[in-house]
Amino acid sequence: MAFCFRPFLIFLIIFVLENSTTHVDAFANNVTDHQALLSFKASITDDPLGALDSWNNSIHFCEWNGVTCSSRRQRVTALNLTYQHMTGTLSPNIGNLSFLRGIYLYENNFHGLIPNEIGQLLRLKELNLGYNSFQGIFPPNLSQCVDLRKLSMYSNNLKGKLPTVFTSWPRLYLVYLGKNHFTGSISPSIGNLSSLHGLRLEINNLEGHIPVEIGHLKKLEYLDLSVNNLLGVVPLPLYNISSLFSVSLSVNELAGTLPTDLGFTLPKLQEFYVGRNKFSGPLPPSINNASNLVDFEIVENNITGPIPNNLGSLPNLQTLGLGHNLLGESMRPNDWSFFNSLVNCTNLRRLGLHESSLRGVLPYSIVNLSTTMEELYLYGNLLYGSIPREIGKLVNMRVLNLYENLLTGTIPESVGKLSKLSGLGLNNNNISGMIPTSISNITQLYGLRLQDNKLQGSIPTQLFNISTMEQFSLANNRLRGVLPEEVEYLSKCYYLDFSQNLFTGPLPSKIGSLKQLDVLDLSYNKLTGDIPSTLGGCVMLEELYLEGNFFQGKIPTSLKALKNLALLDLSNNNISGNIPTFFDGFHQIIFLNLSDNKLGGEVSKRGLFSNVSAFSVIGNSELCGGIQALHLDACPVNVSRNKKKSLALRIVLLLVLVPLGVLSACLACICYRRRNSKKLDDHVPVLKENQHIQLSYQDLLLATNEFSPSNFLGEGRYGSVYKGARESVEHILAVKVLNVEVHGANKSFLAECETLRNIRHRNLIKIITACSSIDFKGNDFKALVFEFMTNGSLDSWLHPSPSYQGNERNLTLFQRLNIAIDVAQGVDYLHHHSHTSIIHSDIKPQNILLNEDFVAHIGDFGLARFTFATTSDINQTQMSSTGVHGTVGYIPPEYGMFGEISIEGDVYSYGILLLEIFSGKRPTENSILIDGVGNLHDYVKKALPQRVMDIADPRTLLDHEEHGSTVSQTHSRAMMEVCLESIFEVGLLCSEEMPQNRIDI
Repeated sequence: MAFCFRPFLIFLIIFVLENSTTHVDAFANNVTDHQALLSFKASITDDPLGALDSWNNSIHFCEWNGVTCSSRRQRVTALNLTYQHMTGTLSPNIGNLSFLRGIYLYENNFHGLIPNEIGQLLRLKELNLGYNSFQGIFPPNLSQCVDLRKLSMYSNNLKGKLPTVFTSWPRLYLVYLGKNHFTGSISPSIGNLSSLHGLRLEINNLEGHIPVEIGHLKKLEYLDLSVNNLLGVVPLPLYNISSLFSVSLSVNELAGTLPTDLGFTLPKLQEFYVGRNKFSGPLPPSINNASNLVDFEIVENNITGPIPNNLGSLPNLQTLGLGHNLLGESMRPNDWSFFNSLVNCTNLRRLGLHESSLRGVLPYSIVNLSTTMEELYLYGNLLYGSIPREIGKLVNMRVLNLYENLLTGTIPESVGKLSKLSGLGLNNNNISGMIPTSISNITQLYGLRLQDNKLQGSIPTQLFNISTMEQFSLANNRLRGVLPEEVEYLSKCYYLDFSQNLFTGPLPSKIGSLKQLDVLDLSYNKLTGDIPSTLGGCVMLEELYLEGNFFQGKIPTSLKALKNLALLDLSNNNISGNIPTFFDGFHQIIFLNLSDNKLGGEVSKRGLFSNVSAFSVIGNSELCGGIQALHLDACPVNVSRNKKKSLALRIVLLLVLVPLGVLSACLACICYRRRNSKKLDDHVPVLKENQHIQLSYQDLLLATNEFSPSNFLGEGRYGSVYKGARESVEHILAVKVLNVEVHGANKSFLAECETLRNIRHRNLIKIITACSSIDFKGNDFKALVFEFMTNGSLDSWLHPSPSYQGNERNLTLFQRLNIAIDVAQGVDYLHHHSHTSIIHSDIKPQNILLNEDFVAHIGDFGLARFTFATTSDINQTQMSSTGVHGTVGYIPPEYGMFGEISIEGDVYSYGILLLEIFSGKRPTENSILIDGVGNLHDYVKKALPQRVMDIADPRTLLDHEEHGSTVSQTHSRAMMEVCLESIFEVGLLCSEEMPQNRIDI
């Protein structure tokens, strides 16, 4: 029996020894993981959201924020720290996390090189380093990670060549390397990625041809090579990838023709963008067979016609962009049968046929286009005839551009039925008659351009009641009459051009009410009287043209307030008096034209008057002095009897006023000492509600510890924010220091001062004061000082980390609801209850600040309505505004096409914010985009009402699940479900795609 037991004993000893060795190895490997994570933390120089606060020895590293471990071996398998805004470098020791399968560092501020040691992670499947500032080249050792499935280094500062051996990753599913500085060509080996579904290489510096091997990617669905320097012909096999639904090759140097069978070989095609290339040849007639087509855009090529006359068979078509081609050169005049077929495209929203050499009579069938039409571009063609009277049938039209044609007739009265119109461009035609008063019914109109026509009569005063008007041009017509005082109602207008007409009378005194005005052109009319001093109220003016009128009197001193002026033309008038000395200090001005007036006196030699190319004063016979290049007579130097009398008068005044001044000073000093003697025991003064204290550059320097990095709170579009403290103010301060070298920063400063001093609401950030000074080096210094918010931004509470397990940074359901109501009340005040309607343009969690009681305050007005880029081109042909305003994910769809901002745009952003607060998901979250839902709105809409609790942020349930009986929990959960469903419905109503379908705040 002992003999039989001995083998069993030996087996038992060996088993114990082996398992002991395994345990020791596992312990040693865990130590390696622990040290690698600590090295990662040590490389982080700034952690504003406290993402790594839990990374200490108080808990096991597998419980650290952002760290995921395997359950059996306790080895790190995933590192997820997205959206944390951390700054630092990526430690090479990350290569020691040998069990790592996923690295997610999306949207931070990592810089430096991507370490080669990352190639040691042989189990790595997903690597997402997008939206950082990584530099250097693509890490060559990454080719060792043979199991890689998803690779994203999108939007960094990487350079050098793309990988040349893509065969290293046979299972690669997604490759996102766009928005970097990669050079060279696309390697043919990319054709070996047989599992590839998505390839994004856009916005780089890639050259050469598109490799023919790309046609081997039979599972490819999404291809974006736009905005590069690719040339040559697109390989035909690419057009045979039947799985493709989105192709973007725009903005390259690609040539050749589009295949005639394009609509047959790409049956799933939904999006096709090849604009701004050198494609030639005919438009493929087979596109009408691509029945899934939604967007088709080939603008700015050399494509010829004819345009297929059966495009009406595309039921899903929304965007058809054919403009800036040679379509009309191969078509017979008046051959508009294709246009008639478009009447059947019941989902058509955007149609671009501009600058395409189209000829003939403007087709009457334009009025029969689908009522879904929002944008129609027919400008820059050779169209004649008149605008159909029934144009008002297109009730959803937002932009109608028919300018630069040969149109005649009058503007139809029915245009007033286009109540949703935001841009109307009829300029550069031969339209005559009166301006219809019905245009005043278009209450959302932001751009009205009727210049260069033959319009007559006076301006209907009702037009000035369109409070949304931003661009208003009537130049070069035959309009007459007096400019009405109602011009003051155009409070949001930044471009106003009434030049080259027959207007008479004085310039309206209330013109100074236009605080947002950038360009004012009233030149070559018959205006009379003095230049009103109120014009100095247009503090944003950059270009002012008053030449060619009959203005008289002196140049008002109030113009010295126009610190942004770049161009000022007062020539060809009857202006008299001396040239004001304040012009000497206008260093920003490009040209000052005072010629052909009745000015006299001495011309300065300082400032802009020291540069003869910066001004003109010819045609003023009474001027003298100035720089030698002007060839003016020297000013006489003599002391007249009048001057002697003046000197004697000054002496008498000095003898009388100086003793009186000394006496007054003594009395004031006595009063001051008596008053202060009663206040020796008073507390430190606290800032009153309507009192703005004065803080100098030195005060703010001391308050922020010399703008120390330890006081740094964040960085915005125009500057940086620091935390500060002052003994003279009870509040802790948030100091926003503007970078005055950034274009638009000075304008932003003036606008914020002007706006924030006139608004006050419980849910808006409170401005304490502003500082405009110079620093110790003599440079301009501008800062805004706000009350500091103890609990930081809403974003830091909604997204403390993607895998956060605790609830100490959690917001309850009722806290979230109160915050949502606070924000809504703040936005409502801006839209409807402030002195003028203000549009914030950047509603998002980062701009919602919470005080110690979690009361929400809207902050950061840097992109608000009052910040506009100017345009100096008075012949501007685009009816667009100043570019996209806001943050990706929160920007309403209409901003992407035109950039004009509106109250409805704020409501959209608020709706997305509301959905984010209660779902816990960012609008740009990968889980939403990868699932193919499209956006957060669609994600929530798809789940309601059956799965409302599935999409709700599970952290809202924590307080309810930890307390109460099972019955009360069940009842509470049912009540929460009803509540959340209602909240989500409100968010959906606010974030509707069409602005007119959104509810008011």
